[in-house]
Amino acid sequence: MATEAKGRPHDALDDEIDAYERMRARLEADFFGRWVVVHAEELVGAYSRFEDAADDAIARFGRGPYLIRQVGEQSLELPPSLLYGIR
Repeated sequence: MATEAKGRPHDALDDEIDAYERMRARLEADFFGRWVVVHAEELVGAYSRFEDAADDAIARFGRGPYLIRQVGEQSLELPPSLLYGIR
């Protein structure tokens, strides 16, 4: 059942964000500054470069959903048009 989060419907990416938040302390202890991929609410891998994280996520999961985030950095909220390539 969809719930409202931040004024928008809950979607699968919200589950990945929630999973990241639950793992945050461990990730910051083990992977601070690295890029991580979270898919199906599990840590998939940690990478030195964003490009490596993105390449692996795309190869394994296609268009997603998955979360790529640099551990220890503040997250950015991107508009749906940028996220989904809407022009």
